[in-house]
Amino acid sequence: MPGVSGAAGVPDAYQRLWVPHRMAYIQTNHLQEPDDSCPFCVAPTRSDEDALIVARGTHAYVLLNLFPYNSGHLLVCPYRHVSLYDDATTDEVAEIALLTQTAMRVLRADSRCDGFNLGMNQGRIAGAGVADHLHQHVVPRWDADANFFPIIAGTKALPTLLGDTRASLAAAWPA
Repeated sequence: MPGVSGAAGVPDAYQRLWVPHRMAYIQTNHLQEPDDSCPFCVAPTRSDEDALIVARGTHAYVLLNLFPYNSGHLLVCPYRHVSLYDDATTDEVAEIALLTQTAMRVLRADSRCDGFNLGMNQGRIAGAGVADHLHQHVVPRWDADANFFPIIAGTKALPTLLGDTRASLAAAWPA
């Protein structure tokens, strides 16, 4: 069928950027680790390097997002398995706020970002990938980070490896 869009062998308007490492995300159904455990409950039981943890507090901790929007995309999570912000204790809320502020200062100093997106998606319907464990996103933004890749190709180009980013941010985190 000549000219039929999407038919086998007929070129379409899309360019392809092959990202096989994303299969780890796809195969976990975007929600949980394959063993059905909560990734934010498991992370603190692992080494900082293995879990991509940048800093640990008393009630909450900071780790890199495994599937970041931008380099340095951090998550601030309570240790306790709690789903909603209004179910968190006063101590958890206070430490999440303090760790978020520190994360912003560290990211600004370490990566010279120009701004931030901060947010919590509460529940699956609101877009939470891990809806059962509260987490605050801290996404660094730069003046020129919205290039053509995400807009045209739906793809993010990340200039540094997660392990390198974790090491740099952990080293810059105040003692």
